[in-house]
Amino acid sequence: MFLGRQAELSSLGAFYAKPGFQMVILYGRRRVGKTSLMAQFCRDKRHIFYVAIEQNDKAALRSFSEEALNNLPAAGSYLDEFPSWETAFRYVAEQAGQDRIILVIDEYPYLASGNPSISSILQRSIDTEMSQGSLFLMLCGSSMSFMENQVLGYKSPLYGRRSGQIRVEPFDYLDSSLFVPDYGPEEKVLTYAVAGGIPQYLGYIAGEQSLRQGVIRAFLDRTGPLYEEPSSLLKQELREPALYNSIITAIAAGASRLNDIAARIGEETNKTAKYLKTLVDLRIVKRELPFGEESRRKGLYSVADNMFRFWYRYIPDNVSSIEAGMGEDVFTRRVLPDLPNYAGRVFEDVCRQYILRRNRAHSLPIWVNGAGRWWGSHPLKKRQEEIDVVAASERAAIFGECKWRNEPAGEEVLEGLTERAGLLGKYSERYYMVFSKAGFTPGLRLRAKARGDVGLVELGDLFDL
Repeated sequence: MFLGRQAELSSLGAFYAKPGFQMVILYGRRRVGKTSLMAQFCRDKRHIFYVAIEQNDKAALRSFSEEALNNLPAAGSYLDEFPSWETAFRYVAEQAGQDRIILVIDEYPYLASGNPSISSILQRSIDTEMSQGSLFLMLCGSSMSFMENQVLGYKSPLYGRRSGQIRVEPFDYLDSSLFVPDYGPEEKVLTYAVAGGIPQYLGYIAGEQSLRQGVIRAFLDRTGPLYEEPSSLLKQELREPALYNSIITAIAAGASRLNDIAARIGEETNKTAKYLKTLVDLRIVKRELPFGEESRRKGLYSVADNMFRFWYRYIPDNVSSIEAGMGEDVFTRRVLPDLPNYAGRVFEDVCRQYILRRNRAHSLPIWVNGAGRWWGSHPLKKRQEEIDVVAASERAAIFGECKWRNEPAGEEVLEGLTERAGLLGKYSERYYMVFSKAGFTPGLRLRAKARGDVGLVELGDLFDL
């Protein structure tokens, strides 16, 4: 079942509607749903869908020939295999002619690994044959560095030939909830907190009878599909998975600054910074600055991907119990009591996403050009302060406080938020939002109504957009 990706489908449709040859580059991390997206787009259109695998060039040309000749069979009666890639691409272009035919080459980096000249060969074909007709070419890959440098980069032979590119990102909290439509709002947030926005991971949770069973089956069973997933992904993507694993472990354990992470893993800061950049590029780790700040020295690292975050928090310390078949005990004794603490930070992410969703829908009191969190020192109280949500334009801002707890948020929450917001003095127009898992006290509701610059957002409101 295909869910979400309406924006991406709309973008592909817009490129498809343009006349003449078009080439679109799709890329994104593994498991994010790129192949499903392209398959959905191609479903009612004439197409050739070739998925490259790790094999040598001759075997790749043979399998591409079979796919092309099956879909464009004019030469199939006398030809089993094209003698070269040049011939294969020329044949596809000539057969397509002025008809709109889609040629998908999925996992293009695998094709290039077997033939390092394939981008140059494809470039010549685009410049000579393909550009004369109406072929719609889609190149897709999961190797982020390859796609950004060897396909999109200015040194690539394909540079300047693309019509556009789409980076396929994980779902946000709202699209992730489409996988569990029968869950209540709290369970939907927790599902996103556990699986993140990766469709395949969400499917593992949704395939079980409850969130509890989904977590136990996917993570806390030695045969579960996510029990070894981070390790497998690191081995597929990176040359030194052990070092990257150590970095993520350090961050998950609370190290958030470069020097602290380097000290924790016993490596030089310059080397650690290089590896951190790779993890940031893969969207596994993120580096945040306080909202509105530009000083790089204030940046903090955290685990960006929720599945990685959940895995590193609960799996490594419980491997022995999981291997012994005690996954349900691990969930009951280790995961469940800590889940409110774990989910609190994810809830803040969800609230920022909610703000950005409303911004796109033009339903906020102001237009904002970004959202994040802010932290810094209080000059009078001599302590560190934090604001969960800051969304702002040049002179106007929305400040938000997120409460993932079982007690309704009261007036003191709004008072504290208003005081901390005063530390960011450059905004002349100010609005406030309080997000609460358990709702609000009557006193806060009356205060918000009387002030007029305060919005109260309950869990159900997050999914009523």
